[in-house]
Amino acid sequence: MTTHMAINAAQPFPQTQELKPHNHLIGDKAALDEAWEQDGYWFFRDVLDKGAVARLRQSWIDELETQKVIDPVGNASTEKSVRYNGHSLEKFPFRMEPVAAKRPWPSFVAEAPINDFFTRLFQDDPFWVPVVEYRATPPQQDRSKSRIDAIHQDGPFSPGLPFRICWIPLAEIDADIGGLMLAEGLASGKTSFHPKTKNGSNALIPLEDIPADRWRRTTYQAGDVLLMNLWTPHTGIANRSDRFRLSMDHRVMAKSDKCPIVGTVEEISENHVTVRDSSGQHRLSIDPATYVRNTVGQKLNGSEITDFYPIGAEVIIAYDGDRASVVRPPH
Repeated sequence: MTTHMAINAAQPFPQTQELKPHNHLIGDKAALDEAWEQDGYWFFRDVLDKGAVARLRQSWIDELETQKVIDPVGNASTEKSVRYNGHSLEKFPFRMEPVAAKRPWPSFVAEAPINDFFTRLFQDDPFWVPVVEYRATPPQQDRSKSRIDAIHQDGPFSPGLPFRICWIPLAEIDADIGGLMLAEGLASGKTSFHPKTKNGSNALIPLEDIPADRWRRTTYQAGDVLLMNLWTPHTGIANRSDRFRLSMDHRVMAKSDKCPIVGTVEEISENHVTVRDSSGQHRLSIDPATYVRNTVGQKLNGSEITDFYPIGAEVIIAYDGDRASVVRPPH
């Protein structure tokens, strides 16, 4: 099945084909690993407990009601998403910071049916990396803009952190609401499609640099989950509906993977970082090749490191021996 959506006459939206469901591969680790390398993602239809998803989603609904951008829903089902009532978005928290402050994700992933699914998938306990985005995306206000948000890969911005991107729709997300679109089959070579800017940082990927026949999406439902390879190009699609798009973007690994240190900064300089986690204190060296980054993926150097990371800041560190290869914040 192929769907077609148009941005405007000047820039037609690429043809998109349906995502492949991988439900039938659960329990077959070799087949899952092969699909991960070949397709660059796993898409599972209707596998997450809908009661757990609904309890998670309630944090979004409560905040949207607080912001007065939706009418109170009472006991009405929100699986089909919620309508925007036209209230001003001038002060709307587009990154849902009030929800992020409540940290609803730990209780969600701890729910037995959610933990059981990921344990069965990995054939191991899941390790949740606290890189989480809470999204309640309103309808696009300027319809003259492109529907493509930002084509990118996560790999170039988190080298040495082999997590899986875990995107969870919390309500129905159809073609009008937008959601996530990915390019299938481009992850196996771990090739960066990001052009380099003059200062050596990664620019966004131009649409024309991705073969048009690789784009995939679907109508997502509550209960679905999409896991993506770090090297899979993907983008959000702007919301052209009259409803909010509700989703959570997380990162997950298996406990047997080389999991990062997740803790708080006790001491930091441009040459080293000392961090404390549940197992104790760790001191790691930082060198010019260490990817010390900020919230938007920019590499920090020299005094920028100590300016960005105060004592007590939460930090995620990938390491090789006593050397830090990546230092990054949760967001």
